[in-house]
Amino acid sequence: MWEYDECANEPGPTAQFTEHAELPIDAQLMGLDRNTEEGAMVAMAGSFSPAKLSHRIIAYLLLLSFAVPHVGILLEKIF
Repeated sequence: MWEYDECANEPGPTAQFTEHAELPIDAQLMGLDRNTEEGAMVAMAGSFSPAKLSHRIIAYLLLLSFAVPHVGILLEKIF
């Protein structure tokens, strides 16, 4: 056997950067991690604390920044 075959089960030096610690299980199953744009947004939103007012304000601002353009397009199509 070669030397590199013996340590195949050990985590590599980049394991700490690719772990899915903050992401929900369903996001992990979809292949999201902190290094993708969508995964970074999910990780950031998941790290907010509902007990802190500043975190709730930021969460509502993020919600508005995603929802307002879609509502505007929908209203434009309807009227």
